[in-house]
Amino acid sequence: MNSLVNFTSWVIFALNIFLLALFARLVLDYIRLFRPSWRPRGIIMPLAEMIYMVTDKPLAFIRRFIPPLRMGPVALDLSFIVLFFGIQILIGILR
Repeated sequence: MNSLVNFTSWVIFALNIFLLALFARLVLDYIRLFRPSWRPRGIIMPLAEMIYMVTDKPLAFIRRFIPPLRMGPVALDLSFIVLFFGIQILIGILR
């Protein structure tokens, strides 16, 4: 029983780290949205690469089933929202 509790604690910890990476990706995407000429340099470059590497596959998987919502000339990417709330629900279930 103790090992099961320990395992779920590690899973919750990993999911929280993934949520931080997802939030960091949101920040990086907004920086690129408002300042298209910005490129990460120095220590931020490997961090940005790692963040995109970790979050790209889950977001791409969800995008296959939930396409962006078109609102005129703008498209709202719902995959980020679905993934964020899905992980929050999973963390709630595991606690």
